[in-house]
Amino acid sequence: MKTLDTLIPDIYEHLDKLSEGKPLPILESDIDKTLAGIKNALMSWANPTVRDKNFTVRMSNIGKPARQLWYEKRDTNSKYVNGSTQIKFLYGHLLEEIVLMLVRMTEHKVTDEQKEVNLNGIVGHMDCKIDGEVVDVKTASNFAFRKFSQGNLSEDDPFGYLAQLAAYEEAENTFNGGFLVMNKESGELCLCRPEDLEKPNASFKIKSLLTALDKEEPPGFCYSPIPDGKKGNMKLAKGCTWCKYKHECFKDSNEGEGLKSYKYANGVVYFTKVESEPNVPEIL
Repeated sequence: MKTLDTLIPDIYEHLDKLSEGKPLPILESDIDKTLAGIKNALMSWANPTVRDKNFTVRMSNIGKPARQLWYEKRDTNSKYVNGSTQIKFLYGHLLEEIVLMLVRMTEHKVTDEQKEVNLNGIVGHMDCKIDGEVVDVKTASNFAFRKFSQGNLSEDDPFGYLAQLAAYEEAENTFNGGFLVMNKESGELCLCRPEDLEKPNASFKIKSLLTALDKEEPPGFCYSPIPDGKKGNMKLAKGCTWCKYKHECFKDSNEGEGLKSYKYANGVVYFTKVESEPNVPEIL
């Protein structure tokens, strides 16, 4: 019986034979399954179901910072996703179907696709199990891919992937799963299997999160501001830069003026404290 230990080498071993003119051992039934998955992904993307507008805690978001979720819970427009992001969601789903086709080609066992699981009342749908272990299939940019391939996800996990995996595993009573990741830029694959100590206690995480979200005041800052140079200026940490709630979250910064934004060559930098005026244009 195959195990996850050989998954990536097994896939590459078959793909290497294409250069020798040898066909891949992909069954017609596997191609039909992949095409059906692609069709379902397209249909679901093009025809979204009308969901309850109220915020809900799900396994897919329990790992996000509590303060961010606190604001999201109170945001009546939190469901809005722009067009470019919608496209990104689509090709991510399509590529995931291709990755699973490559797994089936190697005779590793794929089961429990999109199975609904429940942990302490919090519901989620896991991607699948491979060889009996929970596996979350992802596509990533080159930068994000390195976090998985180099085993550094626990140092920078803004989307809470580790908590999501831990919740699926606790619900299924499995312990050795991980992330099957495809680099969208290079086509590389990797299997990231976090150590137990890297994964949070999902039940405790859910309990503490629900308590924090019900409070009148937001939880503590997700990330503390960091120094910008040596002149006393402080700016948002990377994890806050792309958050849609940053201006509300840091409205008391700069002695009550709120965040100050400056346009640098490599993008906008948001300052929580300006002691020395940056030598670039301020965005008003």
